[in-house]
Amino acid sequence: MVMGLRRPSEARRASLPGVDTGEESAGASRIGNVALALWLFLLTAAVVVLDAFTGDDLPVIPLLVVLPALTSVFCSVRQTTAVAAWVTAVVVATRIPAKGAFWDVLFLIGFTALASSLGIVACAARIRHATEVARLRTAAVALQRQILRPLPIVTSRICAHGLYEPIEEDRFVGGDIYEVVQSPHGTRVIIGDVQGKGLPAIGAGFAALGAFREAAVRESDIVAVADSVEDAVARHNAFTAETGEAERFVTALVLGFDGGDRVQVVNCGHLPPRLLHDGTASVVTLHRTSVPLGMADLSGEARVAEWIDFPPDAALLVCTDGVTEARDATGDFYPFDERLGRWADRDPDQVLEALQADLQNFAGGVRRDDVAVLVLSRPSDGSNAAEPAGVATT
Repeated sequence: MVMGLRRPSEARRASLPGVDTGEESAGASRIGNVALALWLFLLTAAVVVLDAFTGDDLPVIPLLVVLPALTSVFCSVRQTTAVAAWVTAVVVATRIPAKGAFWDVLFLIGFTALASSLGIVACAARIRHATEVARLRTAAVALQRQILRPLPIVTSRICAHGLYEPIEEDRFVGGDIYEVVQSPHGTRVIIGDVQGKGLPAIGAGFAALGAFREAAVRESDIVAVADSVEDAVARHNAFTAETGEAERFVTALVLGFDGGDRVQVVNCGHLPPRLLHDGTASVVTLHRTSVPLGMADLSGEARVAEWIDFPPDAALLVCTDGVTEARDATGDFYPFDERLGRWADRDPDQVLEALQADLQNFAGGVRRDDVAVLVLSRPSDGSNAAEPAGVATT
């Protein structure tokens, strides 16, 4: 048996798949050594020449202390240290031969050394902070992979392409949720919108997702799946109420795909799907809409599943209200169905790409809510690499 060994340092440098590599590049320089040396030489020469013209009455050599401070913003600690050493050497070389009081020269050299040292300290602090932020982002990616799986997701019944954009750029997981589970009863899909924002909304969403992943495999009836998620959200609300936090509800669509030309849908106060077929986009009419998840106690009606058409070569688009309620600068709502009709004849990933670009352009880059979109279509030949029944996490 032949074993390959690597040095520990090399093993530490290896990046894990799907992990944010910002931590590794936090201390990297934005300016190359050659470019930095060239600019440093030119600026030093300019200051030295200017100092020669002004004489001892108005020395400008102290202006060089700005260079380590500027370098600390864009360069590595090693580069900043080199610039600081260079500036200190230039000041010493130009001030000692110059005329002037001994204490003035000593003060100038000491001030230069102190300012240069502060530049190095500032650079190290910046890199340390950037590394900590990158480490937090890496943890956020890992958290996202536990809560929301990367898209697309392919099962034996469908291929789910998707778009997910939390409203906050620094947060990888928002109030919108989705999941696709391959089960013995077919493929089950949920897309939902948790009331509110922030960590409490994420907690309610995680409770809903956990219950869905389990019930989708266990329950043969799609309504029973929705009821299980309802119970989980209700239990979560009961716990949060004891801690003084506000209760949350979740609007959601729960869909079941069995490989036929029809799909079961349980609508829990969510937006209806859109059917993309034969180059047209149409709103799927749902006749039975129940209350959102977590609010069943307020309604005496049981949840009911509906059958909707899912013709061959068709796709179902489901989304959250971050799409339909997007506004432009004048306050007008995004004309979702009108725009969607323009791309109905495109492939799912092309529809999502066009929707994302158009939505951003319409809103002027300002998002007021999380955005989640899934385009559900039958997998193409050769892509039916279905997950084992019951698999719900990567």
